[in-house]
Amino acid sequence: MHPPDPSDTRTQRERMLAGDLYVADEQLAVEGRYAMALAARFNAVAAQDPAEGQRLLRELLGAIGEESVVRAPLFVDYGKYIRIGARCFVNFGLVALDVAPIVIGDDVQIGPNVQLLTPTHPIEPELRRAKLEAAQPITIGNNVWIGGGAIVLPGVTVGENSVIGAGAVVTRDVPASVVVAGNPARVLRTI
Repeated sequence: MHPPDPSDTRTQRERMLAGDLYVADEQLAVEGRYAMALAARFNAVAAQDPAEGQRLLRELLGAIGEESVVRAPLFVDYGKYIRIGARCFVNFGLVALDVAPIVIGDDVQIGPNVQLLTPTHPIEPELRRAKLEAAQPITIGNNVWIGGGAIVLPGVTVGENSVIGAGAVVTRDVPASVVVAGNPARVLRTI
């Protein structure tokens, strides 16, 4: 990773969404605090008042499809960069760090305590000390099942109809219609 070009006039948010190095400035901090407050409200009321929980999800997330269910607690960075398709089920404890977009297709099932992690940090110590960071998007195809405790790392695309085994650490793209498991996750068989 290279330090930002001083002549680059983009905002930190624009740099962040482009996958370039950026510094989390005050504007991003404000947006993050707003999302954390909405997520906390969702987490507090979703079980007792499902209609209010759905309303809060529609306000928090970039999109949520028809008949999709997200169980609290849910943890996000911004929320608005997450798109969940139709008829999805997200179990307890999803951590979806949406510094870059996270797109979840239709009919996806996500087990408890799954982590979708888009942020990255430079390997170079000077860039980390300067608080620079970046992110890469995550895409989950239609009809994917992600087992409990799995971790999907930045830049990964999971092909449709695939299964991610419980506890897997997914470090690279997963083809369509396969079962992967392990750390790092590897293909165990074709479906």
